[in-house]
Amino acid sequence: MNWNSQLLANTGWSDNIVNREGKQIVADKIAAKVKDGDVLGVGSGSTVYLALFAIAQRIKNENLKIKAIPTSLEIMMTCTTLGIPLTNLITDKPDWLFDGADEVDPDQSLIKGRGGALFKEKLLIRSSPKSYIIVDDSKLVTKLGQKFPVPIEIFPGAITYVETELLKLGVTDLSLRPAKGKDGPIITENGNFLLDAHFKDIHKEMEKAIKSITGVIDSGLFIGYDFEVLVANIKV
Repeated sequence: MNWNSQLLANTGWSDNIVNREGKQIVADKIAAKVKDGDVLGVGSGSTVYLALFAIAQRIKNENLKIKAIPTSLEIMMTCTTLGIPLTNLITDKPDWLFDGADEVDPDQSLIKGRGGALFKEKLLIRSSPKSYIIVDDSKLVTKLGQKFPVPIEIFPGAITYVETELLKLGVTDLSLRPAKGKDGPIITENGNFLLDAHFKDIHKEMEKAIKSITGVIDSGLFIGYDFEVLVANIKV
């Protein structure tokens, strides 16, 4: 029996989608790559959201049998609403993944995690033989940290120790990310805190250095990964 949930039926993207026409072109390119039997890793972001609608249409039109591994509750609910079957990393390995990013530098290293799902995104990317990063050209930067801080997911009880260790790595500004719509800090899907860290310089070993701090679950730095970046040009 179906729940006929109006809450799920009304689930949509929380903000207006900027450059929707350009992002739709990239979303359609991602949907065109889907083959029958694929297990897809599904990240986060507005272009990912649009791609899911295009994939759902292909499932309907072509009777494709695919499964999706989502990185967030929001994307999980979107897949459920669209009739895209779900699975998980315990039972299935993704054939490929598509995800968004907050910043992309000329070496195709990334900052991700503004949506708070950075740990699951990194785990899924590490598990996927092929990863597509879909962004618009506002996300292209000459160096990481130019527009956004580095998100860092931490065990709550380690907050003061992690702060001390991050200062040794050259943090110039560090804040505990506050929630919107609730009192106090954001709590991740893993029950942890999120820090936003600005660095004067983000070097190639910074991802490993941050991860080595006891109490850090992971960071939003993705340095030296093998990505294919698809860019939607902003139309003025």
